[in-house]
Amino acid sequence: MTSYVVRLSLFILVLTLPACSHSQQTSNSSAVMKEEITDENLPKNENEWRAVLTPDQYKILREKGTERPGTGEFLFHKEKGIYTCGGCGLELFTSDMKFDSHCGWPSFDKEIEGGKIKKIADYSYGMIRTEIVCSRCGGHLGHIFDDGPTETGMRYCVNSLSLGFKKAE
Repeated sequence: MTSYVVRLSLFILVLTLPACSHSQQTSNSSAVMKEEITDENLPKNENEWRAVLTPDQYKILREKGTERPGTGEFLFHKEKGIYTCGGCGLELFTSDMKFDSHCGWPSFDKEIEGGKIKKIADYSYGMIRTEIVCSRCGGHLGHIFDDGPTETGMRYCVNSLSLGFKKAE
């Protein structure tokens, strides 16, 4: 019995470490970009990425971190517009694709067409998941699950710090 409790405690600790290791967002993620990033001026190395991202954005977009649930700028965001990649500005989701999944992160039921999001098998932390990354800059966005409540059945679970936002005119 003691061995079981120890193993269960270690398993729970491993699952909670990624969420606990990152600080709460303190700046507007969409205000960071100094100039529009295109394929031509996309940062080429990690030093260039550090120069254009906040430390919290860098931790998530480049190091595959996760913001704490319930803390993100876009979790309860209701404005109409387009959600973009927080790293390079690529348009990823519209506000009509967003729904409240009660999971602690912004959720979308589909992506803008055109292959803007790449899906990658993720076996980290003893789980089997599908990571989603920006197809232009490779920035970590979050994960996709097939438990969404809408007609697509999908839930793109995205870190707010991985996103920017362009308000509809």
